[in-house]
Amino acid sequence: MDYRWDPEPDPEPDNDRKCPPMFTAARLIAALCMAGMAYVASEYIKLLFDEIQRFGNFNYINAAVGFLCGWIIVGPRAGRGMAAAISHCITATVMLVFWCLLVYSLVDMWELAMRHRYSGPMDAVNGVFEIALEYGAYLLDTGLAFLLAIGALVTAVFSEIASRHWR
Repeated sequence: MDYRWDPEPDPEPDNDRKCPPMFTAARLIAALCMAGMAYVASEYIKLLFDEIQRFGNFNYINAAVGFLCGWIIVGPRAGRGMAAAISHCITATVMLVFWCLLVYSLVDMWELAMRHRYSGPMDAVNGVFEIALEYGAYLLDTGLAFLLAIGALVTAVFSEIASRHWR
């Protein structure tokens, strides 16, 4: 190991570091489309849950998760062609459903854990997946699937158009 002091700094910066995400029109359009799709899907999901009357901030939380999925998943990948855009939007839609199920399952698990319904931490972790499967069974609706598929296609088209026209 060489311990000599090197007075010359490295001329090349470390290119392995990730740069902060750039603000692009494609990211914004994808994020807004995914947020809008999540909001509309939330309104549709409210019709599927007959026994629940108070939803609170359900629409806004889902729209925020949709905005993040559009910004992080779809936006950076825009500009690679329409087929790739559709593929990325379908992936983002599946991730939107996954993250929303996870968020609401964790919230319900936390409420049950605070009422001492679980015997230990592993029972609570298992409870998250049981609650997610229970909620996921409600989402197996063809109308919701078509709504999410059409929303993914609209997001793909708009994000690809934004990527081509505004650079």
